[in-house]
Amino acid sequence: MPLFPEEPQIHESAQGPRGTAAGHPAPTPRPVPGPRSAASPRPGRPGPGPARPGPPVPRPHPGAGQSPSARPENRSEQPTGPQIQLIPAPIDGALDAAEEAVDLLLETGRTPGDILVLTTGEQHPWTAHELSFGESAYWAQQDARDDVFFADAAAVERASARPVVVVAVNGGTEEATARALPLARGRATALLIVCGDPQRVDAVLGAGV
Repeated sequence: MPLFPEEPQIHESAQGPRGTAAGHPAPTPRPVPGPRSAASPRPGRPGPGPARPGPPVPRPHPGAGQSPSARPENRSEQPTGPQIQLIPAPIDGALDAAEEAVDLLLETGRTPGDILVLTTGEQHPWTAHELSFGESAYWAQQDARDDVFFADAAAVERASARPVVVVAVNGGTEEATARALPLARGRATALLIVCGDPQRVDAVLGAGV
């Protein structure tokens, strides 16, 4: 009777937030001529660092005579949303502050595909440039998740969730900002960074941000 030696199972190692690209063929080249704007991520940055583990969830010790498996689930231990960081900036300096925040995130180990940048006022130059080649090609870059993605806050509902969302409050109406910020918070799975006027941001997201 023929023997079928047991073949070892090979498991792909976890690769952090950008693991979706491993082992798959390269995406179809996009019609993006020339280099991107200087404000977009520069080439030659260090490769993606290891995935950052989330903060440990404290677990209460079981009471006397109670086994760990018997204790009831404590739903209050579950995270309620992303961390929120406010970077004070005037309207005309909010976009610069957002770009500096992106550079710092990349330098400290975040991968480009982790980051979504939204603008409440004038579009980021990268957004305007890429949209000039059509919306299909533009949004395909979001789905590829191989770079920082810049979008208008008015289109936040179409944006996919990413670990980090950076919002530049660089203009727009109060109503548009009040609508965009909560939606941006919903797109951030780990960290929301808002660059803008503190009073304006606090009025939308709550005091103490």
